[in-house]
Amino acid sequence: MHPIFKLVAQRLALGIILLLAASIIIFVGTTILPGDVAQQILGQGATPENLANLREELGLNDPPLTRYFAWLGGVVQGDLGTALTNGRDIASTMSDKMGKTLFLAFWAAAISVPLAIFLGLVAVRYKDRWPDKLISSVTLTTISIPEFLIGYLLIYFVAVKLGWAPSVAMINDSMTFLEKLHSISIPVAALTLVVLAHMMRMTRAAILNVMQSAYIETAELKGLTPLQVIRKHAFPNAVAPIVNVVMINLAYLVVGVVVIEVVFTYPGMGQYLVDHVVKRDVPVVQAAGLMFAAIYILLNMTADIVSILANPRLRHPK
Repeated sequence: MHPIFKLVAQRLALGIILLLAASIIIFVGTTILPGDVAQQILGQGATPENLANLREELGLNDPPLTRYFAWLGGVVQGDLGTALTNGRDIASTMSDKMGKTLFLAFWAAAISVPLAIFLGLVAVRYKDRWPDKLISSVTLTTISIPEFLIGYLLIYFVAVKLGWAPSVAMINDSMTFLEKLHSISIPVAALTLVVLAHMMRMTRAAILNVMQSAYIETAELKGLTPLQVIRKHAFPNAVAPIVNVVMINLAYLVVGVVVIEVVFTYPGMGQYLVDHVVKRDVPVVQAAGLMFAAIYILLNMTADIVSILANPRLRHPK
């Protein structure tokens, strides 16, 4: 087997193993939560007979191992179960919520990824000069502020004081495309500020690491300008670590939007998960947790595969 196919197959197998381990952790974590699901659904006035019947109907009397394999078998077949609170199919509901979350994450990524790479290149070009120091100081400050605080600050100044955008990011199918973009402008700005700083600093570090190589000195001795050295030699050889950073931050945009969605009451997967955690709707929490884990593992696995394809040293580890 070709070394590339072997390495890709290993990454795929590792991803499946990690997803299986994540499913076990999610199931065990939701199983050991305190409280009674049947009591939560029926309320404090439920009779013991009704509670016993509901526990039997939900399979809560079965051994945990039996319930895990029954749940895992349904997931493999595309059946995520039914929400306990409203009786709706979880898969169909999650597809709509995930679409809204991906819409939010896409526009945050479309702004933050090119901007982060551009700022990283500018910081390298003007290393230790005022553009580099200004960019590094601003991004370091942004990293130090929690995302929920960034969201509240943007709401206060942009939505309340200036009135440029709504403070609640509600979207629906009846809205036009531009209306949706206007509605999510503040949460997109918050997510951009959160991930931009990390991507920019890692881009800068990756390119500076490459700039210390001998072939960079050779390129400089050939008379190439600093910008040409970065564009033709440093940046192409720093693609692998940059791709890793971008993929990790894309995973955060999809998986870590929970806080931003709650702050802005955005009807995506994060808000959906938090609402059902409060209601102790275990099937929804399990399905949402597994979906987030699958997306995170998939994007990190993609980053590994792209790094292998982009770096000859990884393609031929011997």
